[in-house]
Amino acid sequence: MLVGAVLGVTFAVLFDVEWGGFSLGVVMTLGAMFRLTGGGLLAVRTRTTDTVTLAAFGVALMAGSLVLQYPSLMPL
Repeated sequence: MLVGAVLGVTFAVLFDVEWGGFSLGVVMTLGAMFRLTGGGLLAVRTRTTDTVTLAAFGVALMAGSLVLQYPSLMPL
């Protein structure tokens, strides 16, 4: 997840903000699925808290980057 996040931020800074944000959102959503299946060695928070937080931020990043890419998707 860390490698994907670094690549997403690097892509956003160097090339395209919209697709870099989208890729970072995908990485966060995949991290949520990985945590839901029992992955991850950090056991500070509960699995439910980690999954909901990562999924919410990942979907929000993907939605925000799609709205930046396609302004017609933005609701009135």
